[in-house]
Amino acid sequence: MPINIPSGLPATEILKEEKIFIMDEVRSTSQNIRPLNILIFNLMPEKEKTELQLLRLLGNTPLQVNVTFLNTATHESKNVSKNHLESFYTTFEHVKHRKFDGMIITGAPIELFEFHEVDFWDEMVEIMEWTKTNVTSVLNICWGAQAALYYHYGIGKYTLPSKCSGVFDHIVHDSTVKLIRGFNDVYTAPHSRNTSVSREAILNHPDLELVSESDEAGAFIIVSRDEKQIMITGHLEYDADTLKQEYDRDVAKGIEPQVPKHYFPNDDPTKKPLNRWRSHTHLLFSNWLNYYVYQETPYEWE
Repeated sequence: MPINIPSGLPATEILKEEKIFIMDEVRSTSQNIRPLNILIFNLMPEKEKTELQLLRLLGNTPLQVNVTFLNTATHESKNVSKNHLESFYTTFEHVKHRKFDGMIITGAPIELFEFHEVDFWDEMVEIMEWTKTNVTSVLNICWGAQAALYYHYGIGKYTLPSKCSGVFDHIVHDSTVKLIRGFNDVYTAPHSRNTSVSREAILNHPDLELVSESDEAGAFIIVSRDEKQIMITGHLEYDADTLKQEYDRDVAKGIEPQVPKHYFPNDDPTKKPLNRWRSHTHLLFSNWLNYYVYQETPYEWE
């Protein structure tokens, strides 16, 4: 089944080329189907790239999905045109009266700030509190995951000695957890962050389960016992070349970044990186939509 996205969204043509089944708002209204309503709070600076990455994953399941993009009202996005935001995004004030079957809160390159120093933190808190009663399940990614752990469970973050950047092996602790059904016992996933969270704090919290982790990158998949909050500390949604683009950007800035670990063939930045996490990414998003959203959300919210 397709994803229903706003008419004219730039990602549309690329998704069509990739044979992702999509439909616009006009066609979707003619189908007598109860679609899933997913809200995406896109905090990434290059919003169009993140839109494409997430829509590609949401469109690869048997479920029809309506997508709404949310932007901050208290922070001005500088890496995307105002016209794009006005055409395809809304703010919390316009959706807070609604119920959503699922929500994705993305990462943001602000992890070195304390949470209360983030200029839209009050807005973020209001939205995270709202999800408790208005969203069936929330998928929190990278900084979004750290924010959720801090707000909902009182687990803070700490700064790493050096940036965690690369593609790392992860182990599965409990293969019966629905979110990772079908996963290999060991799989790879990308990370790109300057902070981390305490695995001990997660293990000791009665409301959380540490589902998967990496010896090098730390805690990775954390699921709340009530299954309403899922925290992914890395970036499974990344394309094959996303870490390369970040690395090249930092090199151009004169930052002299470390080469992302286990990413480039033979650790040579001149060689083309390969996507070694795609299958598990699709599986995780499919499992989330099916087991945590579709199977749990009421047919009629009211």
